[in-house]
Amino acid sequence: MLSNTKDNKIVDSSRSSSLSSSHPKEARSRYLFKPKSIALTAIVAALYAVLVYLFAGISFWIVQVRVADALIPLSIIYGWPVVVGVTLGAAVSNIITPLPSVAFEVTFGSLANFIASVIAMRLGRRLKTPGALHIACLSANLAVTLIVSSYLAYLTGLPLWIWLAGIFLGSLVSINLLGYALLRWLRNAWVSR
Repeated sequence: MLSNTKDNKIVDSSRSSSLSSSHPKEARSRYLFKPKSIALTAIVAALYAVLVYLFAGISFWIVQVRVADALIPLSIIYGWPVVVGVTLGAAVSNIITPLPSVAFEVTFGSLANFIASVIAMRLGRRLKTPGALHIACLSANLAVTLIVSSYLAYLTGLPLWIWLAGIFLGSLVSINLLGYALLRWLRNAWVSR
């Protein structure tokens, strides 16, 4: 759009605004490499790995209540540092898997966390309905359930439906109950500042 300035100069505002604003990917990469973002990523990754190690007895097998997965919905508040943190945390923590293939667990478990946290972040931020946070948490749960159940059924030879039921129930506790409660608590504490 062309407009006049105080000096009676004609300025193309659509062009000047596009030149002054940075590309979204550049802005995101600058955000990810800020010291605060790097620190948050490291804290989330370490916390995820420690929680899996502490609760290893319930973090693997059919009904997996991964307490660490309660960190996944935090991507709604803190964004990409949490996405990267839970992805790296899953890669590190899945090294202790009792299952036959560590490579599968590290690769696909990390992928599940990445996809789940991105879905939670996008839905939690974009939906403007009263139940948006519940929808975001449930969507993250479904992503983890579908991905993890698929590769575990392949690895173990057990029927897919058993893994679907077990992973869904475990994620219901970790993501939908614990994660949602943590998300609400942090969101209220963060907003009230």
